[in-house]
Amino acid sequence: MSFVIEDVLVRHDPAGRRVPVLFDSPHSGTVYPRDFHFVCPLPVLRQAEDTYVDELFACAPEQGATLLLALFPRTYVDANRAADDIDPGILDGPWPEKLRPTDKSAAGMGLIRTLCRPGLPLYDGRLPVAEVAERIDRYYRPYHFQVASVLDSFSAQFGGAWHVDCHSMPSIGDGSSTIDFVVGDRDGRTSERGFVNLIVEVLRGFGYRVTRNDPYKGVELLARYANPARGRHSVQLEINRRLYMNEETLEKHAGFGRLQGHLSTLVREVCAYAASRTVARAAE
Repeated sequence: MSFVIEDVLVRHDPAGRRVPVLFDSPHSGTVYPRDFHFVCPLPVLRQAEDTYVDELFACAPEQGATLLLALFPRTYVDANRAADDIDPGILDGPWPEKLRPTDKSAAGMGLIRTLCRPGLPLYDGRLPVAEVAERIDRYYRPYHFQVASVLDSFSAQFGGAWHVDCHSMPSIGDGSSTIDFVVGDRDGRTSERGFVNLIVEVLRGFGYRVTRNDPYKGVELLARYANPARGRHSVQLEINRRLYMNEETLEKHAGFGRLQGHLSTLVREVCAYAASRTVARAAE
C-alpha cells in the first residue's frame, strides 16, 4: 500500500504485520521541478543525490516497516535541514521571519543549496522570496508532516518508535582507510545504545568498515524527531556510494545486488529488534 503526493513524496506501508520502524530517504529524489533554474551542469548536480538509496531499502515494507521517500531533489530544498537555515544573502528581499543560518548555509549546503560543488555556483543570482517560501510549503513541510505522523502513530500504537534516516556519501579515502558506513546518533543523543549497536554489529558482521558519528552525526531529521527518553530512537545511516555505483556516471555496478542483500538482512534485524522491544515494553 502506498500514499503518494505527486512529485513530492511516496510512503510505502506494510501490507501485513506492522512494526514501529520507519526508514526514510530524504535525498534520493530525482523529480526536478520546472521552476528549478540552476546554471550548473545537470550531470554534476545529480551527483549530490543519494542515488538508488530508495531501491536499496525497497524491501522494508515486506518486513513490516514503513518506507518514506522524497521525490524532489535535495538541491531544490533539503528536508534534512531546519526550515530557517537560510542564508539571507541568497534572497532578493527580506524573509518574513527570523532566519538562523548555520555553518551548512555558510558552506552553500543549507535548506536552499547554493553550490553545485565547491567553487561551482548553482544559481546566477538571488532567489525570489516567494519562490523559496513555495518550496518550503509545497515540498519540505509535507515531507516533515509524514515523518512526524508516522512516528506519532507508532508511539500511540506501540509505545515507541525506531527510525533509520538513510543516506549515501561520496567515497572517503582509499584502500584500508575507506569507510563503508557511518552510523550517526548525534553523539548518543538521539537513540538508545542498543539500537545503534545492533546496526553497527550487523554491518560489521558482513565485513564492512563502520564508524559512529564520524564524519556524519545526523542533522535535522534526527534532531527534530528523536527523543529516547520517550521511546523515540533515530539514527542516520550513511552508505559509501562506491559499494554499489559509479560515482561519476551514477550507474550501478556488480556490487549493488550484494549490498542490497546485506541491507535486507539489516532491515529484518532492525524490525525484529523493534518488535521485541515493543513486546518487552507491553509486558512491563
